[in-house]
Formats: sequence, structure tokens, C-alpha cells
Amino acid sequence: MAKKSSTKTGRTGKTAPVLKPAKAITPVERTLSPGKLWGMRRMADAQGLFKMTAVDQRPPIKNPIKEKRGLPEAPYEDVAGFKLMLVEELQAESSAMLLDPHFALPRGMRLLSPTKGLIVTLEDSIFTEVKGGRLSSEIDHWSVEKIKRAGGDAVKVLAWYRPDASPSVRMKQKDFAERIGAACAKYDIPYLFELLVYPLPGEVNQTKDYIEMSAKHADHVLESVHAFAPANFGIDIFKLESPIPAKHVPGVAGEGAAKVQKLFNEMGKLAGRPWVMLSAGAGMEEFRKVLEHAYAAGASGYLAGRAIWLKPFRHFPDWDAIRDDLRRESVPYMQDLNRLTDAKATPWPKHPLFGGMPSVPHEDASFRNHYSGFGK
Repeated sequence: MAKKSSTKTGRTGKTAPVLKPAKAITPVERTLSPGKLWGMRRMADAQGLFKMTAVDQRPPIKNPIKEKRGLPEAPYEDVAGFKLMLVEELQAESSAMLLDPHFALPRGMRLLSPTKGLIVTLEDSIFTEVKGGRLSSEIDHWSVEKIKRAGGDAVKVLAWYRPDASPSVRMKQKDFAERIGAACAKYDIPYLFELLVYPLPGEVNQTKDYIEMSAKHADHVLESVHAFAPANFGIDIFKLESPIPAKHVPGVAGEGAAKVQKLFNEMGKLAGRPWVMLSAGAGMEEFRKVLEHAYAAGASGYLAGRAIWLKPFRHFPDWDAIRDDLRRESVPYMQDLNRLTDAKATPWPKHPLFGGMPSVPHEDASFRNHYSGFGK
């Protein structure tokens, strides 16, 4: 695991950690619990690659709708209707879909093919801003147990994190992540953990939107991954952002590609387990370039939303135009990403952590004696 070697001051004037290069990962996990192994396989395609579509966004969908409707809140039927359209039109190109329990899950379960993996959101989209940073929390009346009981194949959690936030904020975010990891272990379901850096109070480009931080430092992204890599968090898959703003990612054949590739390589080593890329509102071509670098660094796929469906969504409330653009632009774009994923991504069982498809513990007649039920 990488260790801090020194610090440097970034554009914000705050101290950013500098990491020594991470050590190469050697295979250490030969088994996975039955629920986690099955969930990982359910999320991936037959080759072990993740081609996952996010339909769980709340503010990025609700806010444009309420603005166009001229209402204080986005009508439920509008939000749910758009999400259901995404399920209908995009699931064919997806190995799994990420749904939220407010809008997408209640109605989407009758439309989502049972051949697709089901990932369900646990974190609340409403976070708490405090003097020292940003705090995450679970959706009220929702839990890992309910996700498991509803048939979910994995639990997805987004945690906002800055390595230079106040110590109390960092500790609370770690406690939040570790608590959910323990619940995922208890209910034997994969834990898909997303990290996003954000502007601290007083920094430039202040925003509470779910968008990529335009002035982020690569060291902040890398140190965030490093902070949650230890086994006590119980994370099975990392969902990671680009270490530099997507608009500055050159692609593997672009100018400055080697320098950027080193950052992606370091991020993959720090993760220490299978990882996928998020789009964070990046443009279509920008996100494709991000994936080129991520796959060269060993990523196993993507879990993306707005890069796929944002352009069609801008037609709202013209439902016919949205559906038409999903078919004309989003589906071909996903097909292109999937070809890239097939050619360049690393199947998750081939990640150095595993070195091959894991087995379940006690893979014999004693299995039933050793496998524990919930709460045991």
C-alpha cells in the first residue's frame, strides 16, 4: 500500500498529500462468500466485464425538470417516467442497472429484465455541509437488509471525501462507509463504493451539484482511494472518478497521455480490488477517453449515467424526442463503449486480487454447515 511521503500546496492553498507509488497487487483472495460471488457475477456480463448504467440520479434529474416545469418540486410522474424510459431503452446494452428506491426501483422492477444485474442505491442525495466538509447519510427508511430482501444484487453508496477535510468529518465519513460495509458482509451482498471529491468552504467553484470538481487535484483523488482501500471497509468494487478533470484527459493517443496514464495506473493499484469508472457528467467523447486510460490501468468496466443519457434528457418535456435521441445517440454510444470495454477492460476475476474466478468457502458437502444466516 502506498504511504505518504510529503505534502504540497495546491491552487486552493490547502495542503494536498503526495503518495509514494503503490506496490503491485499480488493475489490474496481465492474465495468469496456465496452472496458476494453471485452478486459480482450478476453485475457483470458473461466475460466478467461491467457495463452498468446509472438511473439512480436524483438532483441531476429533478432539478432540470422542476426548472422547466416552473415548479418548486419536480413532479413524481415526470421523474419516474424518465427513469423508466431509461430502463426500457438502455437495458439491452447494460450488464446491470443502478436504480434508486424513490423512483426507479418501485416501478422499474416490472420492466428491468431478470437477466440484468440489479444495483440499488443506499445513500441519500441530500448531504450535510458543515464547517469542516461534507457528510453523507443513508436514505431514511432504507437499508442494506431491505436492498437484499428486494432482490438487489449489490448495494451502491456514494461518499463525498476530501483528505484535507477536518479530522472529524473524515472520521465520520469513514465510520459511515465502514458501517455499511459491515452490513453488506452480514447480508452477504456486494458493496459498490463510489468516491467523489468536492470543494471545501471558501474554495473556488463552489457548488452542491453532482458534477465533477473542476479544480480538483489528482492527489486528493488518489489519497481518497488510499483512505478507503483497507479491508475493514469491506468494499468489493470501487466506482472512481478520473484523477484529473475529464476535459483535460487526452486519451491514450493524445498529447501528454503518458503522464496522465501514470495517475490512472496509481489509482488502480491503490484501489487493490476491481474498479469501474463513473462519468460525473462528462461529455461523451471525454468519458470515452477516460475509459481508455482506465482500461489501460486495469479497470473492469464502467458505471455511468449522464455521459450516456444527458443529451436526450435536454429535450424534456418532449418525451418522443427524448426516446428518439436515446435510440439514435445513447444506444450507439453504449455500443461503442462496450466494444472498447470488450477489447481493453480487465474481467473482474482476472484482477490481481483474485488471479482467477474465486470459489466459495467450503466448496463441498460441509458448505451448509459453515454458511451463516443473517445475524449470525
